[in-house]
Amino acid sequence: MGRADARRARERGARRAKSKSGIRRFFTWRKLLGTFLTVCSLFIGAFVALYLYVDVPGANAQAQLQSNTYRYSDGTVIARRGQVNRELVPLTKVPKSVQRTFVAAENKTFYSDSGVDMKGTARGLLNTVTGKGKQGGSTITQQYVKNYFLTQEQTVSRKAKELIIALKVDREKSKDEILAGYINTSYYGRGAWGIQAAARAYYGVDSDDLTVEQGAYLAALLQAPNQYDWTNAKSDDTARKRVLQRWNYVLDNMVEMDWLDRGRREGLKFPEPIAPKSAPGLEGQAGYLVQAAKAELIASGVDEQELEAGGGYDITLNIDRKKQRALEKAVKSSLLADLDPKERKADGHVQPGAASVDPKTGRVLALYGGRDFVKHQISNATRRDYQAASTFKPLVLASALENSAKTQDGVPIAANTMYDGTNKRPVKGSPTPFAPPNEDNVSYGQVTVQRAMNKSINSVFAQMGVDVGLQDVKDTAVGLGMNEKAGGFVIRPSMSLGVMGASPLDMAGVYASLDNHGQKVTPRLVKSAERGEEKVELPEPDKEQVVDRTTADSLTSVLTGVVEDGTGAAAASAGLEIAGKTGTSDDNKSAWFTGYTPDLVTSVGLFGESKNGRQVSLSGAGGGGRVDGGKYPAEIWAAYTKTALSGEEPAKFDLDTDQGAAVTPVPSTSSGTTDPDPDPEPSASQGSESPDEPSPSDPSPDDPSPSTPSSPPPESPRPPKPTPRPSEPPGPGDGDDPPPQSLEE
Repeated sequence: MGRADARRARERGARRAKSKSGIRRFFTWRKLLGTFLTVCSLFIGAFVALYLYVDVPGANAQAQLQSNTYRYSDGTVIARRGQVNRELVPLTKVPKSVQRTFVAAENKTFYSDSGVDMKGTARGLLNTVTGKGKQGGSTITQQYVKNYFLTQEQTVSRKAKELIIALKVDREKSKDEILAGYINTSYYGRGAWGIQAAARAYYGVDSDDLTVEQGAYLAALLQAPNQYDWTNAKSDDTARKRVLQRWNYVLDNMVEMDWLDRGRREGLKFPEPIAPKSAPGLEGQAGYLVQAAKAELIASGVDEQELEAGGGYDITLNIDRKKQRALEKAVKSSLLADLDPKERKADGHVQPGAASVDPKTGRVLALYGGRDFVKHQISNATRRDYQAASTFKPLVLASALENSAKTQDGVPIAANTMYDGTNKRPVKGSPTPFAPPNEDNVSYGQVTVQRAMNKSINSVFAQMGVDVGLQDVKDTAVGLGMNEKAGGFVIRPSMSLGVMGASPLDMAGVYASLDNHGQKVTPRLVKSAERGEEKVELPEPDKEQVVDRTTADSLTSVLTGVVEDGTGAAAASAGLEIAGKTGTSDDNKSAWFTGYTPDLVTSVGLFGESKNGRQVSLSGAGGGGRVDGGKYPAEIWAAYTKTALSGEEPAKFDLDTDQGAAVTPVPSTSSGTTDPDPDPEPSASQGSESPDEPSPSDPSPDDPSPSTPSSPPPESPRPPKPTPRPSEPPGPGDGDDPPPQSLEE
């Protein structure tokens, strides 16, 4: 290396040394430690100042809480709600084991902590600053402070005050005082504030009579009262599991804390709460409307506790007062006038429910939840614990058309495709044996899909569901609005006969999507909600095209035949263009008619329920035999729709289809796809088997192919069928009795 190179190397080393020396001078350990201690000192000083500055305030002004006002679409008041249902009780009125359920559920370190959870509070502050939602991890002391001294608002200043006040309260009050304050100020759902009101609302007992398993359920409720209310969850498999998991979590924590013997824990069973009882002022339909509106607002993101306790909301519903009165009158005149529970036990089992929807907007225009909310708090308009029955069959055909499905013989499924309607005919192509009976064990022989829909022939739709593919059928149904979490929605052949749970509001939405040419319609009850200057942001209407227009319009065309020449003939008395479908479930526990005009969709359901809440048969109600969907439900529908649309120009269906009862059939050139006899005489099957006890192995009389007879001649065009007189009987069997699911197992 030359002298010049050596000199340059020395200069570079000197510069590096100088640079490092400068950095060290700026970032020495001493300076870093000093900076850290300074920041800590400032933080501690600020905390001490805040601690000295913030005093424990008096109780919040809960006595000044406002009521919530619920209105019809025209502004007329339906109800005002806001009275706080609470009775303060000392901790001595709550069994020790029940006290511990709340600690086990919310804050296991309650008896040893200082009243705050620094990690949880820091997480809550960060979530608030970044807009990620509510804080989690608060101690019982912090929750008590929030309930009793502060408000529910989610701000950094409120959370900081909560922390300081919680520390002071923990020093000034005993743990028993804090726990008593917490369980007395918390909201449990069903309008119940405090443990005494909750004990009465859920178990009909005073707080000092609560058992440990009941206490565990009440403690579990506090996390999300509406979500964990067993009445709301028991018809939804997922929600029911969530409730039981939360209840088990509380009891398992008690075992972990040595507050509950493991042997006793194993023997505890979930204590199902009693049916909810109404507060005064919600008589008739008002309670059902308020109940449904609250559920929709909570689902839209409104805080349940603010809605119940904060009050001050002005809530306008989409309910049309004229149509609401028309629906109530129709149920009374077409059904209740025929019932006499004192004379006939079956009459006391009838629970009517209905929902009416605008197919263009999804607005719920009328809702019938039951005879009287004060006497029956479960809304028959929104409950999902009864089978949808044959009102589901149109969705099987919709899936067939949407997926271009074919029969077992490769024939495209359409309105004029032939199927074998033989009673108890075993389904072909399914790994699960299934041979459903038709109503009254009637065999129809070879029939078109149109006629099978008109007469609701079980054997045809059981086979069609397998031909289409049951998963595809379910996907189409869910897309149109069926709730896949409802009980019984299982991929088995019986699914095609509607064994899953559904509500009238669900079915009104599904059929509204068909009426709306395949564009999704989600029923919306709440029109607007505001509190002072604050407006609640409600979901935008759905606009998704869930099935092709020709699919939806073809279903509408086919369903006009059910009213013109099928099981829904009673609905024709409305004197309008009508499409619809009847349904009568297994053991006649439910009966349905869901129908629509171009302007209005309404679903009417009757449900058999005993006084203890069990599902029972409707048979014998009104002094007759079986209660079919073509009887009271269709008659209620007709009476309501005729009045609801009176004074309006009768609308005509605008259909983009070349098939179904609403159009003149086009001659087919395909072998085996037309109906050689448009109205064959059905025959009743011989034998002693009950319709509810078919044998999956029973063959049909002639064991024909599943869909195609010998090739018939092409069908000639026929003029539209005349509308039958309202008094005309619906024919030999409604065909709406799906067999029990156990047949498949």
